[in-house]
Amino acid sequence: MMDRELIEQTKALLDLCRRKKLSIAAAESCTGGLLAATLTEIAGSSDVFERGFVTYSNAAKQAMLGVGAETLERHGAVSRETARAMAQGALAQAPVELAVSITGIAGLIYLAAAARNGRLLEHERRFGDIGRAQVRRACVLEALAMLRELAEAM
Repeated sequence: MMDRELIEQTKALLDLCRRKKLSIAAAESCTGGLLAATLTEIAGSSDVFERGFVTYSNAAKQAMLGVGAETLERHGAVSRETARAMAQGALAQAPVELAVSITGIAGLIYLAAAARNGRLLEHERRFGDIGRAQVRRACVLEALAMLRELAEAM
């Protein structure tokens, strides 16, 4: 069950993308598909949300999103560079205009959102010791906001 803030933010993003005829893909690691679940909780979201990639392991990030082994070795799975590669990989693997990625551990989160027009947003967030569920929720809210920012600019 989603809380009111999540519902409102999700509906606002879906409505905006629907009006602009934009579609979305998500690449998730630490959230384990929570963003995809949040988007699909709203009836009619299938006309905006195209697909999600849950890439918890490094092998999955490489196989499903094309994240380079060198990126993972040099920067680690929890890094700005990996988040960027995940978002760009989702954009490359899906027929969408917008893609977002989330990767993190222990409250340190990296998110990236990429648009087909080349625009890229990258955020680092340190949520601290607020608990796993609250970190995951905060990640979803951040990802929704990033997607909305890209959609508004298109």
